[in-house]
Amino acid sequence: MRRKADMARLIRIDSELVRRGLARSRSHAATLITDGHVTLDGAVVTKPARQVDPAQAIEIHTPCGDDYVSRGAHKLAGALDALGERGLAPRIEGRRCLDAGASTGGFTDVLLRRGAEHVVAVDVGYGQLAWSLRSDPRVTALDRTNIRTLDPAAVAPAPGLVVGDLSFISLTLVLEPLLRAAADDADLLLMVKPQFEVGRDRIGHGGVVRDPGLHVESVLTVAERAHSLGMGVDAVTASPLPGPAGNVEYFLNMHASRAGGPEDLRGAQLRAQVERAVAEGPAADDSR
Repeated sequence: MRRKADMARLIRIDSELVRRGLARSRSHAATLITDGHVTLDGAVVTKPARQVDPAQAIEIHTPCGDDYVSRGAHKLAGALDALGERGLAPRIEGRRCLDAGASTGGFTDVLLRRGAEHVVAVDVGYGQLAWSLRSDPRVTALDRTNIRTLDPAAVAPAPGLVVGDLSFISLTLVLEPLLRAAADDADLLLMVKPQFEVGRDRIGHGGVVRDPGLHVESVLTVAERAHSLGMGVDAVTASPLPGPAGNVEYFLNMHASRAGGPEDLRGAQLRAQVERAVAEGPAADDSR
């Protein structure tokens, strides 16, 4: 018989999938489970109400389609599609890529499905990358690696595309080490998170930055830092999905060399595109 302390830790497996970022919602989780795509400690689970311990191993196994290893994958996929419609999406096929802040590997998953030759998945944590990706010969996992102190030799040959989903740090602090590690003609598609750019005193209820003006300021600050490093800024688009707390996030598409990108947005042109992305993006939601 389970002890009361153990029982108190149990959670429905559909809720746990959402908590871990392996499903977009409870209904998405339920579909994955009932379709037989979820294993618990190696055994298939088919009931969404199954009680699990948060320490147990849960994996998603899907043969194809858009059921990526994490919810975050849909953010990158959506941004790539939006940029592609404007002819501004970075090339992925055949390229060596770097996924900064890989976590469970949503961005890595998207890159591989879109033809990346190899992905170096870097994260400061340990053991988070989904096994399906960690065991893929096209993936190199660099755990316990801080982007700010990243040794370019650790990711060599230099990647031609850098993507990133980093938390608890401003992108202004990581652009330089990422640039050092990247190829001279690399593209960098990084997610700007206003809650980590504006400062704690400007974050609202529930950790959500609701003021659109602060969203604009956040993206412009990162873009200005990129310019100071000699980089070009090609485009900006809102993430199609908000962050877990309800924060709206933005993808900034940059080029390592100012002369190498399709265009270099500056001044009024840059501000206009950022303001458009903020206006067209989802609304911030602090009710989660």
